[in-house]
Amino acid sequence: MSGSAWAAVAVFAIAYLLIATERVHRVAAALGGAAVMLVIGATDAEHAFFSEEAGIDWNVIVLLIGMMLIVAVLKRTGAFEYLAIWAAKRAKGRPFRVMVLLVLVTAVTSAFLDNVTTVLLVAPVTFLVCERLDVPVAPFLIAEVLASNIGGTSTLVGDPPNIIIASRAGLSYNDFLIHLAPIIAVLVVVFIGLCRILFRSAFRYDPERAARIASLRERDAIRDGRLLVVSLVVLAVVTAAFVLHTALRLEPSVVAIVGGLVLLALSRLDAGEVARDVEWPTLVFFAGLFVMVGALVDTGVIEQISRAATDATEGRLFFASMVLLWGSALLSAFVDNIPYVATMSPVVADMVDNSGNTTQSQVLWWALALGADLGGNATAVGASANVVVLGIAERAGRPITFWQFTKYGIVVTVVTVACTVPYLWLRYFAFA
Repeated sequence: MSGSAWAAVAVFAIAYLLIATERVHRVAAALGGAAVMLVIGATDAEHAFFSEEAGIDWNVIVLLIGMMLIVAVLKRTGAFEYLAIWAAKRAKGRPFRVMVLLVLVTAVTSAFLDNVTTVLLVAPVTFLVCERLDVPVAPFLIAEVLASNIGGTSTLVGDPPNIIIASRAGLSYNDFLIHLAPIIAVLVVVFIGLCRILFRSAFRYDPERAARIASLRERDAIRDGRLLVVSLVVLAVVTAAFVLHTALRLEPSVVAIVGGLVLLALSRLDAGEVARDVEWPTLVFFAGLFVMVGALVDTGVIEQISRAATDATEGRLFFASMVLLWGSALLSAFVDNIPYVATMSPVVADMVDNSGNTTQSQVLWWALALGADLGGNATAVGASANVVVLGIAERAGRPITFWQFTKYGIVVTVVTVACTVPYLWLRYFAFA
């Protein structure tokens, strides 16, 4: 590697260490790392601010702003309190049942919306239901974000890397459903079993509190019926546009920001007050992280790692799929999986072509998708949804540390990725 590449690796490693140890606030560490990358020439203003492959992903930033505006308006209606009471009553006040219900809702919803949008909608409900049950909120938030990354893997629109893969490989929405949805359904069941073990200390059942919850009426939580109807209509239209965005030729970011601004206009609320609920520190952290990862792309670090893995496989298809699966999971734990997949997809396209572009060689695309999407669960910065939830928790005065998240994420990632190995072998090699 060149000197600039080694310098970029060093800067990224130091910034990541500061984020992980929390010696410096993660926003300061990310922005500081981005600034150093610009100063040493590992990237430049044109690439950092305007490059689709190696700069700030404005689609992600704008999508987040749009959905945060929708959530900020929706929470003023009392809808989240309604859902919190409903969930607690259906689970009869038992925390594990509540977690299972929230995990299932999150995983299924993430298949149709992107995972960031899903956690933005589910997190406010989680705070309220945990307050009602008097249980710690961190385990529930962590479980939900892990479920969102798992569930989002199953469809083309569920996780942004899948959109990149579909575009490069010419895969359809149905292709993802047919090839990935079956194993993701299994992984959701496995994950629920892991939740029972990993978060067992949070499942404190209080019969008296459960009885008080059972006496509550959900309808009493609604504060503004008109605004609730308007919000749900806008949210339904935005959700439908997300699912149909390829046919409509609209980017999800455009759908989200238009929906957020339309709802803000129709709500008759003070725009400045609503804007204060947007997680601005989280958005700034994303910008810094994108610039740092983009510098690794610009200097060829990620491509060299990917090429080395490709050369090591030497045409052995199953071995190549395993290298892609585990290598993608490992790298996606440390760099955001969106730029990683953008860099890796041309390499996988070459591997598929060199294998004769047969039906069996398509396993390489599924290995890339599973590794990148599931690997994002491993650390607190591995996926966009992880960062968003940490920002929400901090703003609510219930901060989740890097290692508090990561100690659960690593276990879930290793188990879920390991479960995909027999699936890939059986489906694409043993019975191909």
